[in-house]
Amino acid sequence: MLASLEWLKQYVDINISVAELCDKITRVGLEVDTVTQLGKGLEGVITGKVMEIHRHPDSDHLWVCMLDYGQGGEPVQILTGAQNVHQYDIVPVAVVGSVLPPSERNPQGLKLKKAKMRGLDSFGMLCSADELGIESKLLLPEQRNGIFILPENTPIGVDIKTVLGLDDTVIDIDLTSNRADCFSIIGLAREISAITGCPLKMPAMDVKEAAAGKASDYVNVKIDAPELCSRFATRVLKDIKIMPSPEWMQRRLRACGVRPISNVVDVTNYVMLELGQPMHAYDADKVAGHTLIVRRAEEGEKLVTLDGRERELTSAMITIGDAEKAAGLGGVMGGLLTEVTDETKNVILEAASFHGPSIRRTSRALGLRSEASGRFERGVDTIRDHDALNRAAHLLEQMGACETFSGIVEAYPEELKPAVITTTAAKINGRIGVNIAEDEMVAILSKLGFGVEAKDGELLITAPTWRRDIDCDADISEEIARMHGYDFIESHQPELTITQGSQSVLDDVKDDVQDYMVGAGLSEMMTYSFIKANAYDKMLLPADDARRNCIELLNPITDAFSVMRTTMVPSALQTASFNLRNHNSSVALFEIGRIFLPKALPLTEDPAERQLLTAVLSGSRKALNWCDDKGSVDFYDMKGIVEGLLEAMQVSDYTMTRSQQPYLHPGKSCDIVVNGEVIGSFGEVHPVVQENFELDQVTYVLEMAVEPLVASATAVPQYKHLPKFPSMSRDIAVVVPAEVTNAELEQVIRAHAGELLQGVRVFDIYTGKQVAAGCKSMAFNLTYQAADRTLTDAEVDASMKKVIAEVAEAYKAKLRD
Repeated sequence: MLASLEWLKQYVDINISVAELCDKITRVGLEVDTVTQLGKGLEGVITGKVMEIHRHPDSDHLWVCMLDYGQGGEPVQILTGAQNVHQYDIVPVAVVGSVLPPSERNPQGLKLKKAKMRGLDSFGMLCSADELGIESKLLLPEQRNGIFILPENTPIGVDIKTVLGLDDTVIDIDLTSNRADCFSIIGLAREISAITGCPLKMPAMDVKEAAAGKASDYVNVKIDAPELCSRFATRVLKDIKIMPSPEWMQRRLRACGVRPISNVVDVTNYVMLELGQPMHAYDADKVAGHTLIVRRAEEGEKLVTLDGRERELTSAMITIGDAEKAAGLGGVMGGLLTEVTDETKNVILEAASFHGPSIRRTSRALGLRSEASGRFERGVDTIRDHDALNRAAHLLEQMGACETFSGIVEAYPEELKPAVITTTAAKINGRIGVNIAEDEMVAILSKLGFGVEAKDGELLITAPTWRRDIDCDADISEEIARMHGYDFIESHQPELTITQGSQSVLDDVKDDVQDYMVGAGLSEMMTYSFIKANAYDKMLLPADDARRNCIELLNPITDAFSVMRTTMVPSALQTASFNLRNHNSSVALFEIGRIFLPKALPLTEDPAERQLLTAVLSGSRKALNWCDDKGSVDFYDMKGIVEGLLEAMQVSDYTMTRSQQPYLHPGKSCDIVVNGEVIGSFGEVHPVVQENFELDQVTYVLEMAVEPLVASATAVPQYKHLPKFPSMSRDIAVVVPAEVTNAELEQVIRAHAGELLQGVRVFDIYTGKQVAAGCKSMAFNLTYQAADRTLTDAEVDASMKKVIAEVAEAYKAKLRD
């Protein structure tokens, strides 16, 4: 359980040091695992506003920014290579003298000095989230790369630790399975209140209920499996506005290890962390019949959960269904079909109490664990489901994000009663082995929220609803013993802190790329990060190519390893050449390695390091065999590997354009473009380069950046239903000028064929007697399909007519008979 100290202080005054607080918590049975200072190693970084930005006169990738960071005087000049910074952006600024913590880019940390980059001074650095020490998993994909852009209302000149909550302390408490009551901020604050004697302050839960009408008019709930769900309560929100949650909420969520997404999702997560009650939000307009039913899943029933995966359920699993279908997996994860999206207008909020053992078995069977399932497995406070709903509605109303219908709609088949235990002070003392006065026992239990009545020498104790683990006088004895102090009973065992190892998201993606390349039939090679200085000449790089700005080694091993590489192509070609010279006539190799890009020469700071994938193919497509094709690899073998890799990394929005790389054959090469950025190139090695590297047969090479794959590779896959209705296809053959490319024609076809077009494929290219000189015939197959009906010939014919007209107009194309 991760707990933000700043969040805890909102509900209980903590006037002791963190070390003393952790000691007191541990002594009462809540073992503190680790204490983390979020901003440790980060000093002097403040917020600044980009007043001006323009290109560096001597660089095609550097920007010159003029920063105002609230210190008075003229704006300060700072240079950056990031491409996501714009005028008037508010950004974290590390000024001269600032200290950055260790990060992926700067593993040893960094103290900022004045730098000179391509002849211009830079008096600081704009910081990314990684450089501020924020884990990428706690950020949206668009925040993980480039400079961390702050909200436009962020004040400037303020310590970034204050703005981003990095001045907070996070306490990681290792809870035992029976202490579900402490699996929340309020639960921990209640425990701290009992320890320190400071009063507990509960969060605001008042709801305006300004929407006209009653919630019961908009939603019905029912429990068909009361043995699996003791209570199911809902509130209905009207005219919801999906937007980012407030920065203070995002800070607290990140501190507790939860990635902010949107206000509705963030509020449900926030309330779960704050009150210990998991919640779920449904798009009310996607809930069939506006009815939610808690039932057992049908054997073999299918449900697509929010992570995009289709799950096959069993009758032992709890399902939340609407009038037509399964809408969620109770206590574990919601369903994709009723997910809250940017188009959502009305929301049903759910707070329920599910059977812990059933949730545990479901999670294990499906290999699906969540923050919600972990809490339900331990048990939640059934009596306080309304508090969670009211708190969530209150927070969203505060944001101006919705109006709330009056009332709570719920199913509560059997009201649960708190446990009542009868015992005596003598029995408790006998079990503990000490002599504690009855008055002290009553005081201890009262501070913990127990109801205590002393009568006729006995103690009649009512356990609070959040303490479901209390059901006998032995449990009462334990409560009194831990609060009285185990030190006064017997010595406790030493605290053992275990640190779990992990690797970065980028390393996970590298492992996936490596697995794919091996599966595609390539063998991994490992080369030095140093190359020979003349490698760039052999690659035919122009004199002004940025890759020629490489770092020279002061004491190289040999002349063959005299500079740090800025591209991995020479290493790949040199390895292929070595194999071919040693009678290995078929080469299929790859490597994931680093290149080193200096910001300025001579070096004034560590160079930027980028992870690249390189691959090289040459020779026979298959091992020599009498029954197999003896053909050699060609351009399309490499293209297939690239396309397969991009698909495996979930990159779908990419294009391939003719490459201008000087080391590649101008007619047999491509650049890979993702989101407008060229992330790699591949193709046949230029004949001159092939000769320069002593390659005695045609060779194909790939070089691609790995970092741009991270966002898509780590995204949750989204399920799409298979089509129910048949497709229709049409062929079209047009005669166009020879210089017109397939991509250009395909772009026109896709732009004007309409939303029914599902695919375009070129299946024939012809030049000959039947086609005029300087022209060629290109034949395309167009596939049409609708998700809700069978198409008619008239619909497809209308689209084809428009396509033919637009192609004719754009490229003077003529239909070929």
